[in-house]
Order: sequence, then structure tokens, then C-alpha cells
Amino acid sequence: MTPQAEDPRSSGTREPGTAEFEVQPPQTETDAQVEAAFEDLDVDSPLVGIVMGSKSDMPVMEKAADELEKRGIRSETRVMSAHRDPDVVADYAKNAHMRGLKVIIAGAGLAAALPGVVAAHTDLPVIGVPLTSANSISNGLDALLAIAQMPPGVPVACVGVNGAKNAAVLAARILSA
Repeated sequence: MTPQAEDPRSSGTREPGTAEFEVQPPQTETDAQVEAAFEDLDVDSPLVGIVMGSKSDMPVMEKAADELEKRGIRSETRVMSAHRDPDVVADYAKNAHMRGLKVIIAGAGLAAALPGVVAAHTDLPVIGVPLTSANSISNGLDALLAIAQMPPGVPVACVGVNGAKNAAVLAARILSA
């Protein structure tokens, strides 16, 4: 019976003429490690997300995008409904930080659930813009109260009714803080 040769990788010895190496297990990185690696990269990703519940809100919410553009702050604009597409809103909010967003501006009218739903799924600052509509009570008072009266632990900053430009100014101040 002949002795079996040892695998050079499993012992401290090696065969003549071969390099010694150690097999390393694959490394897995946590989300925090991945985020930290990307923080130092200078990419053209938007810093502010602008979301609204309906395309009909676009004329008011464009004022936020315009103000941010004047200030040289990159933004993205999306239409998503907290009532019709709650999973889309939750996914957007949960992944916003990892995609480079620093602030989210959320415009909504009537029940104005969008800013609160976004805030419930992210740790980023959320600025709510109460919007008027044909069915609004007292020119947007319903939306204003829905956004301003968030429960403890789900903070949403609130600007005046149709105050998208002020929301952009506030976002710029948050970014410079």
C-alpha cells in the first residue's frame, strides 16, 4: 500500500516548484458596507426625489424641480399613488437612500397619504406638500392637516398648500446643513 499524497492546500507543506496559497471563503458585504463604498463616488445621481400621487399634480410639483435645478441640485420626479400602488411607494422609499437620495419631497391632495407612507418606509427627511384639487375641502385644508398631523415616530415636514417651491428651498437647506 502506497502512502497517499497530501493536498498542499490543506497542510503547511507544499510541493517543490509550487506557490503556497490559502483558499479564502467568498466575502459577503452588508448593505452598510456597500453604501459606505458608494458614498465617496462622485456620480450624477439625484439628491432629491420628488413624488406625487397623480399626474394632475405635476404643474404644482414642477415648481420644486425648477427651483432645485436653479440651485444646481439634481432631482428625479415620479408619479406614484399611496392608495393604488402602496408597494411601489414602499419600495421607492426603502431604496431611496441606497440610490443616493438625501431628501424626498412628496406632494398629495385630499387624504394626502403619500408623504406619510414615504416617511414610514425611509429614514430620509420627507417634506410634504399639501395640494389642492377640485374635491379639496377649504382649498387644501384637508391635505394640510393630513400631512401636518402625522403620528409620533413618522415625521413629515410640511410646507404651505401648493408650496412646492418652498419645499425645494427647504430641501436645499437640509442638504447644506
